[in-house]
Amino acid sequence: MKLSIYTDGGSRGNPGPSATGIVIKNEEGQNVASYGEFLGVQTNNFAEYMAIISGLKKAKELGADEVDCIVDSKLVCEQLNRNWKVKEPTIQKLFIQAWNALQQFKKFKIKHILRAGNKEADREVNKVLDIHSK
Repeated sequence: MKLSIYTDGGSRGNPGPSATGIVIKNEEGQNVASYGEFLGVQTNNFAEYMAIISGLKKAKELGADEVDCIVDSKLVCEQLNRNWKVKEPTIQKLFIQAWNALQQFKKFKIKHILRAGNKEADREVNKVLDIHSK
């Protein structure tokens, strides 16, 4: 089964209160999972990586053997596509977690989209951050 994973990570301040947003769709474009997670005080790049790691774990739980990961983070996209080096030590660890999670699938793609095309995942991030900022 193939699933599309839309992920977003956000931080209000950098670093600041951070969260993930994940929306997983089936091949018909229907939502099969939609959620966010609070990460505490982190950087935006940390949140972006945690979002894709969480989305990959959830897709595996849902039975996917093929995934398209759609991200609005150019950094995450280019690093996971092996076009950019991963220099920052904390991000190196997250890259390894994400890379290892990707290897559990027969086939995977990492695609970059502009933030405007990722509104559902962005909404999940903001829902979580709004709850934790009260």
